[in-house]
Amino acid sequence: MLPAFLDTETLPGSTAVMIDVLRASTTIVHALAHGAAGVVPRESVEQARQAAAAMPPGTVLLGGERGGEQIAGFDLGNSPLAYTPEVVTGKTIVFTTTNGTRALEKCAGAEQVFVGSFVNRAALLRVLRADGRPVHLVCAGTNGHLTAEDILFAGSVAAGLLNGEPDGSAGSSSVASVADVQTQMAIDYYLARSRDESTFRETMRASRGGQNLLRLGFDADIERAGDRDLFDFVPEWSPERDRITIAS
Repeated sequence: MLPAFLDTETLPGSTAVMIDVLRASTTIVHALAHGAAGVVPRESVEQARQAAAAMPPGTVLLGGERGGEQIAGFDLGNSPLAYTPEVVTGKTIVFTTTNGTRALEKCAGAEQVFVGSFVNRAALLRVLRADGRPVHLVCAGTNGHLTAEDILFAGSVAAGLLNGEPDGSAGSSSVASVADVQTQMAIDYYLARSRDESTFRETMRASRGGQNLLRLGFDADIERAGDRDLFDFVPEWSPERDRITIAS
């Protein structure tokens, strides 16, 4: 439920999924869907600036946020709706966010590292089922605190995997014997908060991340992050290649 809860010694030989629904995961998916050549994650603002400066002029855009707002001097913030084809096609995005890129770094020891969000959930489930490795669902949280939207998504993926149903509709009782406590809690939360669309959407808005974005005027980003299965691919981060691209 937070990167701090991840036992990194269990990562070798497994698949990790970085989850930052509001908004890094959702934004990364949009950037790649709309033609970005790749996303280069960096933990700090200074590291991002250095990485961008080392790339050929005209080939790179700086994207990211601190405190939810676009960083001074950056080309883009962390709104998925800003990563349009007109802006990002053919560009490498050097990307840093308050929570998501840090969570990604925690996953570095896994055999594979994917990026998951509601907008590519069905594709993620398909890839995870076909792969067969142990799966770690790593919620980014918000400033070191649990946040509902990430747990909601983690629960939806766990339910879909363990029940074998795309929407996790079989109910939590069928998975209690095989899920750990955090996973079971996430599944139960997802099943309780996604019984109807209005409850699901209100959970997104009322979450810690959602409330932060509402205060900043990013209502549309919350709505977009709750849209399901807009894109049929999964971003994969390769630490060796130092970028996130569409998984083959």
